[in-house]
Amino acid sequence: MKKLTVFVYLNALLCILYSFFSISFHADVSLLAFPLCIIFTGFVVYFSIFDLLRKNTIKHIGVVRELVSYEPFVFITCFIIQRAGKEALSFNRDLICAILWVCVLIISFILKNRFLSEKFFPKYNKVWAEEREKNPLRKPKGLKRLFYEIAETVDAVVWAVFVIAIVNLFIVQLYRIPSESMVPTFLIGDRAIVWKTTAGPKFPLSEVGLPRIQNYNRGDIVVFRNPHYKDDRKSEVKNYLANFLYMISFTLIKANTDENGDLKADPLVKRIAGVPGDQLIMMDGILYARNKDDLEFKPVESDVKHAAWNLNTLSNQSKSKIQWIPLTQEDYNITLAVEEERRNLDLFAAYNECVELSNKFDKYASGSRISEEEVSEMIPAENRTAYSLFAQADTLAGILSAADGGSQWFRHFMTDWAEKSLKSTASLQNFKEDGSITGPELLGGDLYTDSLFRLNVMVKLTFGRIVLNTLESIELQSQEGDSGIIDELRKKRSEEQSKAINLHSYISRMDQRNMPMFPANRGEEPQFLEKDTFFMMGDNRYNSLDMRHSYTKHLVTFWPADPYSVSYNTNIEQQAVSIKKILGKANYCIWPLSRAGSLKGKVRN
Repeated sequence: MKKLTVFVYLNALLCILYSFFSISFHADVSLLAFPLCIIFTGFVVYFSIFDLLRKNTIKHIGVVRELVSYEPFVFITCFIIQRAGKEALSFNRDLICAILWVCVLIISFILKNRFLSEKFFPKYNKVWAEEREKNPLRKPKGLKRLFYEIAETVDAVVWAVFVIAIVNLFIVQLYRIPSESMVPTFLIGDRAIVWKTTAGPKFPLSEVGLPRIQNYNRGDIVVFRNPHYKDDRKSEVKNYLANFLYMISFTLIKANTDENGDLKADPLVKRIAGVPGDQLIMMDGILYARNKDDLEFKPVESDVKHAAWNLNTLSNQSKSKIQWIPLTQEDYNITLAVEEERRNLDLFAAYNECVELSNKFDKYASGSRISEEEVSEMIPAENRTAYSLFAQADTLAGILSAADGGSQWFRHFMTDWAEKSLKSTASLQNFKEDGSITGPELLGGDLYTDSLFRLNVMVKLTFGRIVLNTLESIELQSQEGDSGIIDELRKKRSEEQSKAINLHSYISRMDQRNMPMFPANRGEEPQFLEKDTFFMMGDNRYNSLDMRHSYTKHLVTFWPADPYSVSYNTNIEQQAVSIKKILGKANYCIWPLSRAGSLKGKVRN
């Protein structure tokens, strides 16, 4: 009996202390925590101490047992309510409340399952044993039985909800894959299981939790909070409540929406591509990395195994389960062809052709000269995208050949990329792609920047050829020229239009295929991922908005030093992910059964 009394009083003391630390002084929802705690504690104290121990009766022992069993759930609810207010609590206060809650959890478990259980409590007190013998437990009859069974069902449901929540918070959580960003590793609807205990789970809306004992390596698939969204207190509260619904519904209910009412892509499931100490760059589908000890960029071999660029190579069985294949085999072949053309582009020969095209255009131009300022305003940057230039090439050929300043604009557009960017156009002969990732032989010093320079030139050349073809064709047709020459011009035009379509297609998708150095250099000094930060990407690279991208696009120029540069829309905005946002590894798929199993070290196709 002494042990029981000690545990009952200790339990009451813990409840009172927890209630004291739940007091809030802010005029918001956090004020509700203390009344809920103190009222519940009052019932616990009355029925367990005054009724059970002082009156020495087991008349309400079932009530005591239920109150004790609900203590952890009521107090974790109060914990959340108190932290759902506008102001964050101190770490020390969060820590004290967390420690008290763990103590309550342990004591309540011992009380319910040992001291207050029907099997053991009569042994502690003869009076209780006699009382139970005289009043054995009987199920009620009639309406009382119906009420009793309803109450039992409700109790079971509430218990299940809270147990699921606690298990999901601290032990293991199930995630439903919402998109095809990880194809073929995960398909839409797959359920991934994540062990959270080793990942250092936190108490809701606080920084207090278990210590992290798990390490993360390149190639690990992880579940993490999406850093693209707001990280303020209001958003965190809304996110937690939505996640609670998600957990207790076994991933069926998603209520986590952004300010526009759209479902958030949060949390995310991606693969770690960059680890602390890395600097990364991706070109033509190959990820390269370097570190402080070795400043030479080298291909990341593990990424080659996981990155899915051409889903057409998968088995028919796998493809039948994929909802959308971003590229056809022809599209992928075009991508490779454009990249090959870019790598082999002779910049010096390209400049000479641009000058030649400009000289030819002068012969068709009829407009007068105007000021350079007026020339620069003729076609603004937003109308100098590859799509706009190619789609309006015929129209622009007519306008520029007749407009004042048209010849000036065309020459600037065709040649300023070299004349305004380099000290000498002759130096173009020294710029070659030779497989290096960095070096003086690359424009801008690295392969990514060099590739943008070359794409700018390729668009200009293609546009210039189409414009000249248009003007030559118009002149020949007006003079009823040789039909053979006209047919030859049409053939060349068709070839250039095909190049234009392929170029535009490549540019529209290149943000999935390439990415600049990350972290970006500071001047010429390389920068590296900081301690406890990682870089994540999806496996299905053409269908993955990940840490390479923002969720909005903006217009930029291929080569800022060229005042007449071609423009393109980009959403490249890389960011690292703190280890604090990682919820754990997704090493197991448990549903559907046909795809169930461990993912560690496997390449699924």
